[in-house]
Amino acid sequence: MLAIRPFRRLWGVTYLCSIGDWLSLLALTGLVTRLLESYQWQSFALSLVVLTQLLPGILFAPLGGVLADRFDRRKIMVVCDLLRGGLFISIALVGTAWWLFVANFLVGCCAMLWIPAKDSAVPNLLRRPDQVETANQLGLVMTYGISVISGAGLYSLISGIPGYLHLQNTDIEFRIATIAVMVNGALYVTSAIMVATRIPELSGRAAVVRRARQDGDAPGFFAMLRDGLRYAGRTPLVRGLVIGMIGAFAAAGAVVGTAKLYANSLLGGDSTFGLLFVAVFAGLAAGMATAPRMARRLPYDRLFGLTIVLAGLSLLVVAIAPHLWIALIAVALVGGCAGVAFLTGLTIVGSQVEDAMRGRTVALLQSLLKVVLFATSATTPLLVSLVQQRTVTAFGHPMQVDGTRPVLFGAGVVAALLGLIAYRQMDDRRSEPLLSDLVAAIRGRPRRGGGLLIAVEGNTRRDTAAQARRLAEALRASGREVLLASDPDLDEQRLRNLLSTADLAGVRAHALVAAAVRADVVEREVRPALDGGSLVVMERYVDSPLAHFSAAGSVEPREVEGLVDWATGRLRPDITVLLDRSPLPAAEGGKRPMDNAEHHWRVQRLLSEMASADPERYAVVDADADEDQVAERVRAAVLPLIEARQSARPTPAAHPMAEAT
Repeated sequence: MLAIRPFRRLWGVTYLCSIGDWLSLLALTGLVTRLLESYQWQSFALSLVVLTQLLPGILFAPLGGVLADRFDRRKIMVVCDLLRGGLFISIALVGTAWWLFVANFLVGCCAMLWIPAKDSAVPNLLRRPDQVETANQLGLVMTYGISVISGAGLYSLISGIPGYLHLQNTDIEFRIATIAVMVNGALYVTSAIMVATRIPELSGRAAVVRRARQDGDAPGFFAMLRDGLRYAGRTPLVRGLVIGMIGAFAAAGAVVGTAKLYANSLLGGDSTFGLLFVAVFAGLAAGMATAPRMARRLPYDRLFGLTIVLAGLSLLVVAIAPHLWIALIAVALVGGCAGVAFLTGLTIVGSQVEDAMRGRTVALLQSLLKVVLFATSATTPLLVSLVQQRTVTAFGHPMQVDGTRPVLFGAGVVAALLGLIAYRQMDDRRSEPLLSDLVAAIRGRPRRGGGLLIAVEGNTRRDTAAQARRLAEALRASGREVLLASDPDLDEQRLRNLLSTADLAGVRAHALVAAAVRADVVEREVRPALDGGSLVVMERYVDSPLAHFSAAGSVEPREVEGLVDWATGRLRPDITVLLDRSPLPAAEGGKRPMDNAEHHWRVQRLLSEMASADPERYAVVDADADEDQVAERVRAAVLPLIEARQSARPTPAAHPMAEAT
């Protein structure tokens, strides 16, 4: 993923802005305690800072989604970062408490415009839709891991300056707190400069938006807001996503509102609260780390609803837990299921929601997060206060039953029910029972048979055809069952003859024919062979046609990728052999005209970028040699990979499902 330059730079921008977010929480809290003279007001410093940052999410999140879908996302990010930087600098210059809270509220408004623009632009920077999950993982690790440590460390370093210099002066401490706020503003200004000068790819939709406005097709603000809500309501996938997120956030708000009192009900104190806090976040991190592995065995639409149901059921165990160790295990399960569901939900938005609606969908989820968390966190203490405390004995252990127990039990029931509704809304595989998928996932069994798909890709058709045939012969000679799939180009020619469209006009027509041919080959030959445990060798499966169509420049790469994913059922090769040959103008016996050289250089560059973006799946072979030498290099590169894949893969079931990994 980090080999993709635009994404790598955006990841760096995320680092700067996330440090700014965490540093602002600490720096503003430290500054406001020195601006407020009353001890009572100082005790509310952190709460007031957090409240003024959360309130914009409740009020302005939908506005950010509409702007992200209507205007150039890069310009939105630049303007918001400049405003945030200027507001923080103004806090330090004005130096009053009232302006601190007003400016912090405005910073939160800018964040609600910045986040949908950034999140909805990420999928456009990637090579393939299946990279969205990894991109979300990296983003979450940066936001809630690396940047938290960096922000806290930077604040400690700045605030410790008086101690390092042995200065005990109130005015010095105030100046140091002001410096921390100024540094925070500088971080956002730096982010704005990076986005404006180093990531022009974020403006990928700018031309589309401009054309729509020039043609008079661009809807107004309220029309876009209404269309976004209608899209969420009429699209089962998004509707299920919203319902599931409401259940998850409601349960999270109940846990936040009862955490301290629940620790007391276990007859523990601050140490018990600390252990519960560590358990839920350890489970959250473990869930995010294992989500991609689970997604290889369960489809996203099933995995999302299922994990929310499991989180609700785990919360029921938390509610009735008589002992700390049972509570810790159950709380960790809640965190793990929440981590899987959260990452899966982000992946669904990035990979399956259309680009024109993605910003509003992200904003809707952000708004729901703030509203539901705020509402449940506020109402939970009121519900807890309605139940009197009692001490009962369960399994020989005393347990205090207070309002936290029924509140957590009710939150678990709500989360489980809404997760079940979300699952029913999103699941599009009703003909295949969930239980068999779930058992296969628990056993670690892949969702397709034990075969391996090996694709041979390259710039020239002659090279790929020869090396695919030679590789299949070498694998058969080693005693393996091998299928050399039909030559897609020959089948494509047959289909053209059948349709009497030998002279196709335009790249789109050629792409449709190529997609139809590959869909037929995959369904007729490739999937049955994989389900039977065979090795399948196929030349020019996806990458080569995709690179040629993208290099032609008349269609967007994501359009072709979506067409290919639909045609092949997102069936990806286990191993891709990339023949790396210099695209000389006189290649293929001088039959290629000189004016095609630039196109083939672009094709080779795109293929190389695909390989660098997913090095674990590619075997890049130097093809600047005669056919025999290249065949030996291909065999030497592929055989160890096949043995590694087969040794790591468990024995397939008697009736495997032909589902893409």
